[in-house]
Amino acid sequence: MNDYTKVKLTVTPNDEIATDVLSALLAEIGFESFVNEEYGMAAYVPHALYDSAVLAETIENFPIEGYTITQESEFIEGEDWNAEWEKNYFQPIVLGDQCVIHSTFHKDVPAARYDILIDPKMAFGTGYHQTTCHMLRAILASDMTGKSVLDMGCGTALLAILARKHGATDVVAIDIDEFAYENAKENILLNNTPDIEVRLGGAEAIKESDSFDYVIANINRNILLADICNYVEAMHSGSRLFISGFYTDDMEVLKEEAAKHGLQYIDYAEDNRWAMMQFEKN
Repeated sequence: MNDYTKVKLTVTPNDEIATDVLSALLAEIGFESFVNEEYGMAAYVPHALYDSAVLAETIENFPIEGYTITQESEFIEGEDWNAEWEKNYFQPIVLGDQCVIHSTFHKDVPAARYDILIDPKMAFGTGYHQTTCHMLRAILASDMTGKSVLDMGCGTALLAILARKHGATDVVAIDIDEFAYENAKENILLNNTPDIEVRLGGAEAIKESDSFDYVIANINRNILLADICNYVEAMHSGSRLFISGFYTDDMEVLKEEAAKHGLQYIDYAEDNRWAMMQFEKN
């Protein structure tokens, strides 16, 4: 069942810095989706992964002084999560005239080169978060015609779908969460890109025979540090790696780990301390 626990987090004072840091910390303990609210943030975690003691410890050890955070949890029985996202004002995301991302319940969507349908349910990746926007822009700025692409931690499969629409001909999307895996397959069919291969698992789902021109991984710092070595094994000389899901403070340690595995740092993008970096395999 896709049962979830919703945690109402009241943050005082409520500002973007606090909620961004809090969402990053909660992502490391299994939380998948976050909605900013007037009181702070609503966070969602699969009910089977919810641990009240771990959550309390995370809040108690919040690393920035001057904030008070209280929490109130609520069990949510499995349902059609589109209603939850619609209620929380998931609006179309428009990247100039290049890409528009919207759900099936949206009307009067502006025209763009790439029109992508995403019914997110509880999988991460609607285009709202800075990390996802970084990745979308990086894909649009790249020549992916005829290229092979791996989307690690694909969530809704938004990035894989855009890569395919942008010209990639061999696209693999991998996610460790079974519900995200099912949601990715649904979104791929919605976008008439059925040739995207979806795999359930983590880095172990990368096959020895895989070789990609681009690897994109919007996950978090700890997973990236652990799995960069696996990504490199699926890359050839000249392949590009795009990583996001971390803060600018984490860039140096990620650069060091990437260099250990023969990756050359190319460039980065930043938005409100959230960063995305590009590397190339030597």
